[in-house]
Amino acid sequence: MSDVRITWDDRGLVPAIVQHHRTAEVLMMAWMDREALGLTLSSGQVHFWSRSRRKLWKKGETSGNTLRLVEMGVDCDRDTLVVKVAPAGPVCHTGSRTCFEDLDGAESPAPQGFADLEVLWRTIADRISSASTTGSYTVRLAEGGPPATGRKLIEEASELAEAALLHRSGRADDRRVAEEAGDLIYHLLVLLAERGVSAREVLGELASRRAP
Repeated sequence: MSDVRITWDDRGLVPAIVQHHRTAEVLMMAWMDREALGLTLSSGQVHFWSRSRRKLWKKGETSGNTLRLVEMGVDCDRDTLVVKVAPAGPVCHTGSRTCFEDLDGAESPAPQGFADLEVLWRTIADRISSASTTGSYTVRLAEGGPPATGRKLIEEASELAEAALLHRSGRADDRRVAEEAGDLIYHLLVLLAERGVSAREVLGELASRRAP
């Protein structure tokens, strides 16, 4: 990303909106100048320009709550950056997870990371539609059609139910349940992609059932 592609304001600054790379939660907003942008891209650690102190600063340089750069984008007018990060701790100087709060002053519950499912869905859909990944498990499973995907879905649902029962009796931990749930979700998405039913349609159906 070069300076030519950025529309700087008359102070040589551009606003940078910081998002968690996994949850898509907006964590903070700050400003970058050319040097801050360059250091962020070259070091992989997010830097900003402080308008109040009139100096360059690395996020977390004193607290240790740094921001590792994962991805960066620019809006259509090229005058606002979106910086996707992996935070090393609370982002706000108050110790909160995010600098933003609801209008009533309360901090919203922590997002659960469903944005990761977007990445998983794209990966599955891309592999099924790509002839270059014919050796992948996802493609082999999808090639078996509903008999294969349905059989695996039933199998994974059974294993998740068993893990839940073991968890209740103390013979399985949280990780075991999470692993089995992950297998179930993955195989459900493969079944949907193979049938050409988008995840958006499923979420739309769920939304339609919500009470107004």
